Amino acid sequence: MALNFEQKQAVVAEVADVANKALSAVAAEYRGLTVEQLTDLRVKAREGGVYVKVAKNTLVRRAVEGTEFECMTESLTGPLLLAFSMEDPGAAARLVKDYAKEHDLLVAKNVAIGGELYDASELDRLSKLPTYDQALAMLMGVMKAPVEKFVRTLAEPHTKMVRTFAAVRDAKQSA
Repeated sequence: MALNFEQKQAVVAEVADVANKALSAVAAEYRGLTVEQLTDLRVKAREGGVYVKVAKNTLVRRAVEGTEFECMTESLTGPLLLAFSMEDPGAAARLVKDYAKEHDLLVAKNVAIGGELYDASELDRLSKLPTYDQALAMLMGVMKAPVEKFVRTLAEPHTKMVRTFAAVRDAKQSA
């Protein structure tokens, strides 16, 4: 179905708004996927905080002008869907990577993050980025380690003294 001018403007405005807020984007070719499979992909995307859009490449090129995803304009060819990570940078890459394992027809074409365009081979590396909660847990572990070590160091002389007394007691009891 052909879009009229107002509908095209609405699509460009919607994608531009999402692109301004997004952390990363993945372009993937979806040729051959059924409507049910694309609907399933959209459901999983919604659950993972990923915005998925299938639109004409000319409209997407206009929408990403002036955003950090402008680097993708040259590579937008063929039937592509765009997945924008809204909450954590690796969400779109994880979605496309996991869904492509089940459906061979979904093929990642390129990845954009921080104003840089990367080949599809970088999808795996981006998908392994920790989520916000995982990164926070790692940071807390790093911050907690020196305090734990300090407490263990303070407690060690007392523990060693108690072990020594217990060994002397055991030696006297066995003698």
